[in-house]
Amino acid sequence: MAIFNASERVIECKLVYYGPGRCGKTTNLERIFQAGKKYTQSEMVSINTKGDRTLFFDFLPMGLGKIRGCDIKLQLYTVPGQSRYSSTRKLVLKNVDGLVFVADSLELRRKANMLSLKDLQKNLAEQNMSIFKIPLVIQYNKRDLSNSGIPILPVEVMEKDLNSKLKVPSFEASAFKGHGVAETFKKVIQLTLLHLNKELKWAQ
Repeated sequence: MAIFNASERVIECKLVYYGPGRCGKTTNLERIFQAGKKYTQSEMVSINTKGDRTLFFDFLPMGLGKIRGCDIKLQLYTVPGQSRYSSTRKLVLKNVDGLVFVADSLELRRKANMLSLKDLQKNLAEQNMSIFKIPLVIQYNKRDLSNSGIPILPVEVMEKDLNSKLKVPSFEASAFKGHGVAETFKKVIQLTLLHLNKELKWAQ
């Protein structure tokens, strides 16, 4: 649940980029951070782990409007995707308001994508949250590799694997080249703010 800072009249929303190791979560956040530096109130903090990283920073974009007379501050996080960092993922997911699941388009990562999505569902359930109710967007990353000779999964297969039951918005992307990053980010913000507005109305 978002945090209300009464003294500053700010509502803080937590957005988490989730997915298997090396799928492009870090690259997404680095792109967003570079593109929106004027809206950041802090430096990007990186906690290095072997083969993956946890990143986070605050983001205060203009033009989002206000909710109940309050400005919106976004806190963006990634989680380490490798299985041995399960406890870190659970900690980062605590009180999450919106999620982007970054799936790796490489054929050899098909199973890793599905396992990571199941892990996300399980970790949310442990916090009494439903993957079917939380604002969620899926990003099919590394689509630029389709012309490289490296086997990648058709989007139709990834939709069937990951989104046939969820039926959430999804985007093709190349975080490395910057394609699809902004579209994914804008959609998860939109869904999160709509969800937050409803929650606040129910709380009244």
